[in-house]
Amino acid sequence: MATIQRFEDLVMFKKARELTKAVYSAFTTCKDYGFRDQIQRASVSIVSNIAEG
Repeated sequence: MATIQRFEDLVMFKKARELTKAVYSAFTTCKDYGFRDQIQRASVSIVSNIAEG
């Protein structure tokens, strides 16, 4: 069993980063800037909350 030394080693952190990248690329052409900004900030918030925890 591998030991976790840093939060970057967590599988959920890696998946959250992948999700954030996917959200950013999926919403690049969205013209509803308020909605796009809110969705992108929400995806970054997931990664931030994992790192903070």
